[in-house]
Amino acid sequence: SALDPELVGEVLDVVRELKGSGITLLIATHEIAFAREISDRVCFLHAGSVAEIGTPSQVFGAPRDERTQQFLRRVRSN
Repeated sequence: SALDPELVGEVLDVVRELKGSGITLLIATHEIAFAREISDRVCFLHAGSVAEIGTPSQVFGAPRDERTQQFLRRVRSN
């Protein structure tokens, strides 16, 4: 959260290395492109509950939940 923009790339590189090592990671992020790239499974949380869970292609490409759809429209338009 609130990473210095110069550090974001470094942090994302470390996460990629950890994933490559076979370690299991649970990450909360607003970096949608990164989540899509690195994830095996994605959960979209809304109001403290899981609104949607699935593969990155399903959640980001064809979300079923209306709240997930609204969120993705909003972040994609920015």
